[in-house]
Amino acid sequence: MENPTQTPDPARGAEIRKLDREHVFHSWSAQALIDPIPIAGALGSEFWDYDGNRYLDFSSQLVNVNIGYQHPKLIAAITEYASKLCTIAPTFANDARSEAAALIAGKAPGDLNAVFFTNGGAEANENAIRMARLHTGRQKILTMYRSYHGATANAIVATGDPRRWASEVGVSGFVHFWGPYTYRSAFYSADEQQECARALEHLESVLTVEGPATVAAILLESVVGTNGILVPPDGYLAGVRELCDRFGILLIADEVMAGFGRCGEWFAIDHWGVTPDLITFAKGVNSGYLPLGGVVISDPIAETFAHKAFPGGLTYSGHPLACASAVASIKIFEEEGIVENARRLGAEVVGPELEKLADRHPSIGEVRGLGMFWAIELVKDRETREPLVPYNATGSDAKPMAEFTAACKQSGLWPFVHFNRTHVVPPCTITEVELRRGLSLLDEALTVADSHYTGPGA
Repeated sequence: MENPTQTPDPARGAEIRKLDREHVFHSWSAQALIDPIPIAGALGSEFWDYDGNRYLDFSSQLVNVNIGYQHPKLIAAITEYASKLCTIAPTFANDARSEAAALIAGKAPGDLNAVFFTNGGAEANENAIRMARLHTGRQKILTMYRSYHGATANAIVATGDPRRWASEVGVSGFVHFWGPYTYRSAFYSADEQQECARALEHLESVLTVEGPATVAAILLESVVGTNGILVPPDGYLAGVRELCDRFGILLIADEVMAGFGRCGEWFAIDHWGVTPDLITFAKGVNSGYLPLGGVVISDPIAETFAHKAFPGGLTYSGHPLACASAVASIKIFEEEGIVENARRLGAEVVGPELEKLADRHPSIGEVRGLGMFWAIELVKDRETREPLVPYNATGSDAKPMAEFTAACKQSGLWPFVHFNRTHVVPPCTITEVELRRGLSLLDEALTVADSHYTGPGA
């Protein structure tokens, strides 16, 4: 796809910014402290503003534009279906909805054969939690610290990062545990194998004191996303599956961010050959071209509601246009080998090049990831592993990361940053040339992080 000619229009940008500041209430923000950039357009792996500034997107927006911007086949499919049927209630059968469900179930492992559609990932996790509780007759849900599952009532309390703190009163039944994270091990592990064993031992201990018979499900991100792109050690997910089987607990795999090519697999959990009882998805299923998410349901759980009504629903569940976009997206992924592209570029380009960056930049403590899903952990001191900024830093404490972020943007690279990390999560359709250009820009910006390094060799 060639980039179209762009004519800057600062006056239009100023008009949009004015209306935004007067009337739009933004998420996760102190409204008076933000100044969102008006975006004029996007194509492939780039987007641009009304002043003529172009950005190579290493964030995929919110790690969801897996297919890239303005894919012509996906736009054509949406346009074609809109001319046929824009909307129909979920109480009817619909061709786009049925085909989307069949295609998604066809990519899921094991006996996950039914799909409940939602409008996004948070609602998917809400309904997966509801299904687990009703199927098992139990109430507790175990989730990891360092996780994110959405911003609705149960999903935000299930979350294991500070975003849950303001919302915990009024929702109960959630217990957090420490997942594996070898670089900052909660278990003082020496290597990945030890981390896996100790993390599983910890999880079993939590189950013991909570009462396994009270636990409906363990909900986890197959690969933790925003909270660090924490790739679990080999054997960990299989160990969680074994614990669930032993105690009659359901395993819910949150694949909202990690699924649909992001990790070089249709679902990230496929990398370890583990079959969960429920899979939640959104984001990459149609790259956010229209709001869509859902739960992929195993046969035994679906059977629970064969003759008993499932007490949940949404006006736009399985919205025809959104489902038509998912059908087109999955077919494009197959035709263009997008999952394979993400897997190859991750293994052959991103991984090796990030290791080279780690050799050059003392502020890089660790790199980790797979597919188009990578994190660079920035530190002040490699020996002590002190983060470049404190956990959940704000204000002046966050200045080093703010300066690094600004350097990226000034060079034309749009990063995804969280706490002391920058993530490399471009569209899964990115070319090798674009990817190498972005990594070169990242290399330059990391000198800013290095300026805050205080450890050996500073």
